[in-house]
Amino acid sequence: MDTLLLDTVQCDLLIDADGDIAVASDPYSQAQDAASEIKTFQGEVYYDTTKGNPYFSEVLGYAPPISLMKSIFQNAAKLVPGVVTAVCYIASFVGRKITGQVQITNGSGQTSVAGF
Repeated sequence: MDTLLLDTVQCDLLIDADGDIAVASDPYSQAQDAASEIKTFQGEVYYDTTKGNPYFSEVLGYAPPISLMKSIFQNAAKLVPGVVTAVCYIASFVGRKITGQVQITNGSGQTSVAGF
């Protein structure tokens, strides 16, 4: 499934060589969508406030173990259609900012990585 291609630094739309909005295809589109799922707070999706991760109730202000964070991230990544497995790597956890990457494998056996 295609998705709009986002800049990896600014998380903004990109333009292709023809001046059109760039599109990403599988498997990278699935990895990018998994990274977006990881960044979504519970209640943030206005059309379904049950979606998202429990950052306010379980993470922010609680100093959770890295294992809990990875579990939340991996479960979120597996919500993306076609993603069979997801592995998260934490690169930095300083103060309130966490960075890393998610590696997904889809039903076709393809793998891809995206940062969060």
